[in-house]
Amino acid sequence: MYIRDYFTQDRPVFSFEFFPPKTEEGLKNLYGTIAELAALKPSFVSVTYGAGGSTRDLTVDLTSRIKREIGIEAMAHLTCVGHSSAEIASVVDRLREAGIENILALRGDPPKGETQFVRPEDGFGYSQELAGFLRSRYQDTLCLGGACYPEGHVEAACKDDDLRHLKAKVDAGVDFLVTQLFFDPQDYFRFVERARAIGITLPIVPGIMPVTNVTQLERFTTMCGARIPDALRERLERVRDDEQAVVSTGIEWATEQCRALLEGGAPGIHFYTLNRSLSTRMVYLNLQG
Repeated sequence: MYIRDYFTQDRPVFSFEFFPPKTEEGLKNLYGTIAELAALKPSFVSVTYGAGGSTRDLTVDLTSRIKREIGIEAMAHLTCVGHSSAEIASVVDRLREAGIENILALRGDPPKGETQFVRPEDGFGYSQELAGFLRSRYQDTLCLGGACYPEGHVEAACKDDDLRHLKAKVDAGVDFLVTQLFFDPQDYFRFVERARAIGITLPIVPGIMPVTNVTQLERFTTMCGARIPDALRERLERVRDDEQAVVSTGIEWATEQCRALLEGGAPGIHFYTLNRSLSTRMVYLNLQG
């Protein structure tokens, strides 16, 4: 089923994101996590794509197995990094042969050890170029998602410039948008208001990451430019060295955040699971109560 069709139904769209593990043990644990979260009946799940296609085969395999064996609609991430247009088409053809109809079109981050994105030869330098290529080649046989940034992309000169790039991505043919992680619902609502003002009418799904580790949170937010609200920082500092208390605090904050988002009109929630089930499962169940 095309993910775009879920947004025509009169209920929130819940989804979970996973990344391909690097070891057999990690893969085994991930299937356990997916099986646990499958019981919550999400609308779809997504699988990330390593820099330069470093997890390309795992992404294709994992996405297709989730749909075929577990029975959940799945979306594969796809990036521009290190691929020519022909190589990208080859990956997409493999996905389509495996029954995958949904792709999140991304520019992608530079490979490890590199600080700047380099446009591949005969490839793409922006996600809107990738989206335009996929839409032109595959027409409506694919559903395309795109990323957006409530607090602005770290490489954007300003928020208005970032929003112009987003409009170009929408015009290139994406069907819905998923935000980068953030922690203040008001950042989302202000962003949606600005997006609507320039003619972006697509569903904008908030991306939520329940906090499980303070050091990890600080690293992630530094990389992506997200802000840790003072109230959340203070709550986490009080329990920083108590792993269980940090997880509980993360669940409480994410639950409050998701409730505010859904009550304010968000079309659903996309959970960044970090391949763990506990926090995501608890937040989801809290929202159903």
